[in-house]
Amino acid sequence: MNKSTYKKYSREDQRALATWAANCAERVLSFFEKAYPKDDRPRKAIEVCRTWVRTGVFRMADIRGASLAAHAAARDAKENEAACFAAHAAGQAVATAHVPQHAYGSAYYALKAIVSIDPANAEAKTGKERSWQSRRIPENLREEIMRRIIIQKNGKRVIVKIQKGEGF
Repeated sequence: MNKSTYKKYSREDQRALATWAANCAERVLSFFEKAYPKDDRPRKAIEVCRTWVRTGVFRMADIRGASLAAHAAARDAKENEAACFAAHAAGQAVATAHVPQHAYGSAYYALKAIVSIDPANAEAKTGKERSWQSRRIPENLREEIMRRIIIQKNGKRVIVKIQKGEGF
């Protein structure tokens, strides 16, 4: 049986990743909130993430509940891709408290939200957002994290991918 092994991060690095993931998700949260102004599940997920970072208090039921609620909001928003991806970004951000690698998902979904909100200008806008993401992640984590978040042009389409592999 081949068991995948996640890279271990220090508590300090995990908190830094969670802060970064929450920031990535928050940058696209308006895509969801404009479409679904009465649904606060993604915003609450980001708040739970920030509370964990600030206090260090980890209650799996709170983390998991907030993440699952944000992902449920994403499923409920499936007819609006940008809103759907923004809600997923929030769900991934809070899940970083449990598994640090979820931070990648927050950045990934934020980029996908940007692609879907403006496909005609997706290449420039995702390049700008990826640059913002890169500048905001702690330097000691930057190369490792950003090399896994891939933006590719395929004809007229922009595709965002996460490169998985050892330690992911």
